[in-house]
Amino acid sequence: MIFKLGELFCGPGGIGYAAKIAKINNPDFAIKHAWANDYDKDTCATYEKNVAIAPGTVICQDIRKLNYDRLKKISDIDALAFGFPCNDFSVVGEQKGMDGVFGPLYTYGIKALKLFKPKWFLAENVGGLRNSNDGKAFSQILKEMYNAGYSVYPHLYKFEEYGIPQARHRIIIIGIREDINVVYKIPSTIPYKLKLKTCKDAIEIPPIPTDAPNNEFTRQSETVVERLKYIKPGENAFTANIPEHLQLNVKGAKISQIYKRLDPNKPAYTVTGSGGGGTHVYHWEENRALTNRERARLQTFPDDFIFIGTKESVRKQIGMAVPVEGVKIIFEAILKSFASEDYMHDDPSFEPLLKENHIDLYNFQQHPSQMYALDQEKVYAV
Repeated sequence: MIFKLGELFCGPGGIGYAAKIAKINNPDFAIKHAWANDYDKDTCATYEKNVAIAPGTVICQDIRKLNYDRLKKISDIDALAFGFPCNDFSVVGEQKGMDGVFGPLYTYGIKALKLFKPKWFLAENVGGLRNSNDGKAFSQILKEMYNAGYSVYPHLYKFEEYGIPQARHRIIIIGIREDINVVYKIPSTIPYKLKLKTCKDAIEIPPIPTDAPNNEFTRQSETVVERLKYIKPGENAFTANIPEHLQLNVKGAKISQIYKRLDPNKPAYTVTGSGGGGTHVYHWEENRALTNRERARLQTFPDDFIFIGTKESVRKQIGMAVPVEGVKIIFEAILKSFASEDYMHDDPSFEPLLKENHIDLYNFQQHPSQMYALDQEKVYAV
């Protein structure tokens, strides 16, 4: 089956492009773009250039003002993806959770599930979601997905364990419509143990073409260059032995990624999409920040993926995306599940919320305290 994919909060296309290139042995199962939505003009233009297969299928509008009938007129869908905004759930932000401006936006994904009734969905957010509002936000979101008619499989994916050259941890929730006899399993990290990639390998092998797009260097001030000379690979502005006149005058929390150099022997630390001086990700040897194309490689975008917008806009798009090759693995696991193909799988980091006839009794016996009743049916709680 070819699944028509709709996407909300689509970003520049980390998820969408991963769906586009996902393949399994059975060619009858694949994912095809139907429509997408985001509010940022540059982001929508990037998605339209690299992912969309027809003009007019990317709607650039604040989702709070979006008429879903407009999406229905474009196409019905078999699958839905929504990386709902993480601002209020991220440990870097104020962690307002459901009380923030962005926290409640996941409800637009729930609305789409109820309206379109896709066969499956993929939802994505930061790892901090599990602790937001004392864990109540995560539970609430899972319950609403379950009540929309889906068996729900949440898991904390550590993408570096899947061969991604970046330590990026994301909660991804897969949902399968309750009337479909398909069970999703977490793809195993074992096949990727020998494919672990360092940030140096990702950036240098193969060399970035001289004409690659989005590869402009950032101008570094003399002070920044001088400061970087004292920072060793893996160190930051607060752990390095820096002369007093080059030290940062910062009170309170000292963020570990400020002027932090990459360690060439490890995956990169998490690439972010915003922040002032010192947050641009710094080369392990050269006294400079990475280019956007180098950052894009850490996010596993191919070199011919063209980002639209100013250099700072592109930086934001790359930092807010999900690693293409990491999500591709998940999409391929979904396709294999529907195609009844076997694949290696791991234990989930969170117990799934499943209809009673799908409950794994072994997990129930091991974790009886995690059992509770919801709508008179037994499901697992987080």
